[in-house]
Amino acid sequence: MTAARREAPAAARNRDPITEVLRAILPAQGLVLEIASGSGEHARHFAAKFPGLTFQPSDPDAGARASIDAWAEGIPNIRPALELDVLAPWPALRAQAVLCINMIHIAPWEATPALMAGAAACLEPGGLLYLYGPFRVGGAMVESNHQFEAWLQARDPRFGVRALEDVAAEAARAGFGPPAVTDMPANNLSVLFRRG
Repeated sequence: MTAARREAPAAARNRDPITEVLRAILPAQGLVLEIASGSGEHARHFAAKFPGLTFQPSDPDAGARASIDAWAEGIPNIRPALELDVLAPWPALRAQAVLCINMIHIAPWEATPALMAGAAACLEPGGLLYLYGPFRVGGAMVESNHQFEAWLQARDPRFGVRALEDVAAEAARAGFGPPAVTDMPANNLSVLFRRG
């Protein structure tokens, strides 16, 4: 194994359920921008499952980008990882889809409207923004997510499980339609927005 490769246990657990959701919504061809790609394991997995698509992973962390590129070695439909911080100016890209898995709860709230604005700028009308992670719905969430949020906020009080309604409101402000929501394992949700 390449020394730069990181492993995220959650990626191995959730990649197949996420793939099944993406299979129904991703286009057959085009560019998929992944925000906060982390270890790079998702990009590798999705690139193998969707060979007609080109994946552009990104992460603000240099160590993560090295891991992404190590996982992507020899895979023709993954581009080199971009340095991209959602709170900074985004590179000029045109994508058919933007994926953001397990980010908005481990970032300050300001990252969510920045994600929406950046994704809207990248996507054509009808383009896809896909989020995955834990959410509050109607002000409620399961006990395990309360425990997870307490752990997150002990790390950084700006982190936390976001209210789906607040996320959808930010998406609407950026020009996206209402969310399509799919229940996922381990009390997570897949949340799909289409650019208007």
